[in-house]
Amino acid sequence: MRPNPLRAHWRNNQAVVNGWLAVPNSFSAEVMAHQGWDSLTIDLQHGVVDYAQMVPMLQAISTTPTVPVVRVPWLDPAHLMKTLDAGAYGVICPMINTREDAQKLVAWTSYAPRGTRSFGPVRALLYGGADYPTEANDTIVRFAMIETAQALDNLDAILSVEGLDAVYIGPSDLSLSLGCRPTFDDVDPPVAQAIAHVLERATAHGLVAGIHNGTPESARARVAAGFRFVTVSSDARLLAAGSQDLLKQMRAPVGAPGVAA
Repeated sequence: MRPNPLRAHWRNNQAVVNGWLAVPNSFSAEVMAHQGWDSLTIDLQHGVVDYAQMVPMLQAISTTPTVPVVRVPWLDPAHLMKTLDAGAYGVICPMINTREDAQKLVAWTSYAPRGTRSFGPVRALLYGGADYPTEANDTIVRFAMIETAQALDNLDAILSVEGLDAVYIGPSDLSLSLGCRPTFDDVDPPVAQAIAHVLERATAHGLVAGIHNGTPESARARVAAGFRFVTVSSDARLLAAGSQDLLKQMRAPVGAPGVAA
C-alpha cells in the first residue's frame, strides 16, 4: 500500500504543514498541491464543497506527493466511510466530545475485526494500492477535533481510545465554548491554557496534536511548543490576501514608498 507520509513525519518528530481547501474546484486544489504542502485538507464541514466536488479534488491532489485529508461534516458513518472510499488518507472529525464519540470514529474508519467500516474502497484501491483492504487500518490517520468544554472535561478518556491517532484543536469553537471571543491565534487566556493542556495530555498519551492557525508566525510558535500538525490559512484566504496586496500596490500613488514607478 502507498505509505502515508504523515506517519513518517511524526515518527521522525517532524511537523506537518497543512493547507486548507474551501474552494470547490479541482484545478485550484491541483495548484495548491503543486506548491509543496505536506498535506491538504478538503473542508466538507464549513467550506462550500460537497462529495461530488471532493472526489476530483482528491484526484487532483494525487498528482503530487501531498497527502489528501478531509474534514468531514460531522461524526457520521456515511460521510466517514465514503470519504475514505474516495481515497482520503486522513479524516478530521468535528465535535468529538466523549470517549464514546472517539470510539465511534475509530470503529467507523476501521475494517473488521478492529471496527465496523463497510467494505467498498472504490477509489481508495486506485490511490492506495491492491493491498488497501489489509493495510488501510494502520495507514489512514484519524483526527478527533477537540473544540468544546465538554471535550476538555472528557479529554483523557477520549485520548485513551485505541486506534485514535491525533487530535485537532479548533481554536474558534473552543473559544466560544469557553465564553471567549472566537479567533485562531491571539486567543484569550482561558483558551491558551486549554490549548496547552490538550497538547500536554495528547503528548502524554502518545498522540499527535494539531491546530488551526491564522498566520505562519503563530503556526511556527505552536510547532516550537510541540504541535506536529499545523494548518496555515486556506485557498480562499490566500486568494483574497494576494489580491488585496496586489491592488494595494496598484492603487498607491506613483512614487509612494515601496511602489515601483
